[in-house]
Amino acid sequence: MYFSKHIFRINCNASLQSRKKNHITENMTLHIALFQPDIAGNTGTILRLSACFGLHVHIIEPAGFNLSDRNLKRAGLDYLEYASLERHIDWQHFISSMKHFNRRLLLLSTKAKTCYTQICYQKNDVLLFGRETAGVPDYVHEAADYTLKIPMQPQARSLNLAMCVAITTGEALRQIGYHERNCNL
Repeated sequence: MYFSKHIFRINCNASLQSRKKNHITENMTLHIALFQPDIAGNTGTILRLSACFGLHVHIIEPAGFNLSDRNLKRAGLDYLEYASLERHIDWQHFISSMKHFNRRLLLLSTKAKTCYTQICYQKNDVLLFGRETAGVPDYVHEAADYTLKIPMQPQARSLNLAMCVAITTGEALRQIGYHERNCNL
């Protein structure tokens, strides 16, 4: 484990632990960022997804739970040891980190006009998702390079956070060629 004043990084995959501090985030295909997530089970499911596809997850504090939450562990199963997770103490630290690596920030929001399939995803994009209960504040919308939506029926308010992550991640990975490189057809 790596600790610093600003980041609490967990990466239990032994082959990655010995590498340099920034190597983990520099070489990930895609990044998932969760803005102040509320529900441990959703985050556990997202960490499981990230472990399966080699994604890096950023949690922007404060979260509504801690990493020892049993719901997080239950949803993540035994995949959590392979997940790459970085916790940022606040929005400012997160956005500074993303600017340092020159990453595009793609916010998923029910308020967006552009469909998530109408953008060309790039390696190292950051897919940003808001709180389950409140979304994100205006300053997060303003910082996003693109704001995207998943189209739904008019009477539907929102989808489950883990479902949104899976839907958009699947499309992003398809576009950047992940499946072609990793499928034995």
